[in-house]
Amino acid sequence: MAAEKKVGQTNILSIDIGGTSIKTVLLDEDGNMLSEYMKSKTPAGATPKDIVTGIQDLIKPIPQTYNRVSIGFPGYVKNGIVKTAPNLAKNKWADVDLAQRVANALNHPVRLVNDADQQGLGVVEGKGFEIVFTVGTGFGTALLFDGELLPHLELAHFPINKEEDYDDYIGNKAYEEIGSDRWNKRLKKIVEIYKTVFNYDTLYIGGGNSKHIDFKLDSNIKLVTNRDGIKGGAKLWKLADKYNIFTVNPSV
Repeated sequence: MAAEKKVGQTNILSIDIGGTSIKTVLLDEDGNMLSEYMKSKTPAGATPKDIVTGIQDLIKPIPQTYNRVSIGFPGYVKNGIVKTAPNLAKNKWADVDLAQRVANALNHPVRLVNDADQQGLGVVEGKGFEIVFTVGTGFGTALLFDGELLPHLELAHFPINKEEDYDDYIGNKAYEEIGSDRWNKRLKKIVEIYKTVFNYDTLYIGGGNSKHIDFKLDSNIKLVTNRDGIKGGAKLWKLADKYNIFTVNPSV
C-alpha cells in the first residue's frame, strides 16, 4: 500500500526499464513508496524514442512532487550513455544519450544505471559480498560489497557453452522454448557456478521469471521482487557521492 503523498519537491521518480515492461513509482528520499507502483508494456523492438515516449505516458498519473529521476536500464551504461541493449531494438542503442533525452523530456536531472545495479541497491542488506540476479527477458547481475556497488560487469554475455551466453541460456526466450523443468535445472547450474566462482555471502534473485523457481534455495539465497528493487532509485541520489553516479541535467 502506498504511503500518503508528501508535499514538496524533494522526492524521486524511480523508473525500471525492462525488455517486457517499464515500471515506475514515486519515492521519498528514504525509498518509501509515495504512489502506486505502475507498469506498461515495453514495445517489441523498442527504440530510444519508444522508451522515452513510454516513460512520458506511464508517469502521467504521478504527482509532480519529484525533482530528480532514477532509471534502471537493461544493458551496459556509462556516464548516462547506453552502450548495449541486447533485449531492445537491434542496432539502435549504441552510444545513445538516454539520460539526456529523458532529462530533457521530463525537465529534471537524471541518473541512469544498469537495471540490476538499481535493483541491487534496493534489496541488499549491506553485509559482505552480495550478488543480485535478475531473471526476466534476459539475465542481469549486480555485485555489491558492504552495500556499495562494485563496477558493473556484463556477466550475462560470458559464454556458458559453445553456442550460448548466459542471456541465451536462461533468458525468457529459453524459458519459453525448453519449459519450466529444464529452465530450473539451468538456473540451479548457474547458482552452483556462482557459488564456486564468487563465494558470495548472499545471493538475491529477482525478475519476472523468479516466480517460476521450484527448487529449494540455500539459506543465503533470497527471492526479491521488482517492487523491492525499484526502491534502489532513492539510493542513487542519497548515496551518490559514494557511488560516483553521473548526473545528467536538462539541456533545454
